[in-house]
Amino acid sequence: MNPSAHIPAEPAVLTPIPALSDNYIWMVQKNGRALVVDPGEPGPVEALLRDGPILEAILITHHHGDHVGGVRALQQRTGARVYGPRHENIPVCDVPLAEGDTVDLPGMGLRFQVLDVPGHTAGHIAYAGLLDPGRPAVFCGDTLFAAGCGRLFEGTPAQMLASLDKLAGLPPDTLVCCAHEYTASNIRWALAVEPGNAALRQRAQDVARLRADDLPTVPSTLGLELETNPFLRTGRADVREAAARHAQASLDTPQAVFASLREWKNDFR
Repeated sequence: MNPSAHIPAEPAVLTPIPALSDNYIWMVQKNGRALVVDPGEPGPVEALLRDGPILEAILITHHHGDHVGGVRALQQRTGARVYGPRHENIPVCDVPLAEGDTVDLPGMGLRFQVLDVPGHTAGHIAYAGLLDPGRPAVFCGDTLFAAGCGRLFEGTPAQMLASLDKLAGLPPDTLVCCAHEYTASNIRWALAVEPGNAALRQRAQDVARLRADDLPTVPSTLGLELETNPFLRTGRADVREAAARHAQASLDTPQAVFASLREWKNDFR
């Protein structure tokens, strides 16, 4: 059954809530209810809930403290149901999830498909679905960033590349809702990889304007990431050549290209 079949059409409001030093907690509001993704602290969420929507659900992508630090307090104060990765230890988890599961929120008319995207952590998951008809989004935590990707704390280059390939297979108009404001620094590195990428140079200008006004640079779209994010462009000859120059070695597989790019980004200043 379509979970939105009996819900009046009301556009979803998508909000990146700044938290901690450079995190975003995502909030979706619809039909007087709300969900949040990866609340690293409770205060910014509680401020938006005062005289506002009822918090119905908390979605967690992985176990790192800057993504789960506010979960217990929010769950205790609101009674919201907590959804999280089946294979990771998080402070509260009412509904453990893995790929193939869905998150159904009939009161909000929302349904999300769960994707396994290991690499940053071993059990990292993402949530992909429609905020409104024709408005797809993915909440990808620290797997895919705007013009970047997460560090490999628990996974391998092959795992992370497979996770990024999975996300890259989503529709190009998918809103990429990542969890950190890293875009400007990621673009500086991406321009070192692809200095001739006109779309990337334009994106650098757009991001500089947003940050000058202290505005979020996310969500981006998957289509923009495919044009400007080197981690999604390992099959391109110029990206492979740049990665090989950095590694000072021949790189014969996409995994080797990705590993060189990730090491390059780790040390880039």
